[in-house]
Amino acid sequence: MDIFLILCGSIVLALSWFSLLVSSAKEDFTWGLCSFFLPPLSYLYSLCRLDVARDAVILGLIGLVLIGLGL
Repeated sequence: MDIFLILCGSIVLALSWFSLLVSSAKEDFTWGLCSFFLPPLSYLYSLCRLDVARDAVILGLIGLVLIGLGL
């Protein structure tokens, strides 16, 4: 069961990163490139533009909770 939670959490976290990548690329091409080549910057973008990326941040937090429960 633990490995299943970690796997699901990782998938949800990857989906949140992809969602942040799409929203940052729509907003500004430079942020999109930075988010693609340096994935932690996409979460920095989400903190700066919480109004645009709120759903992706919530999805990322759900992924982190699932990973935390699996550990």
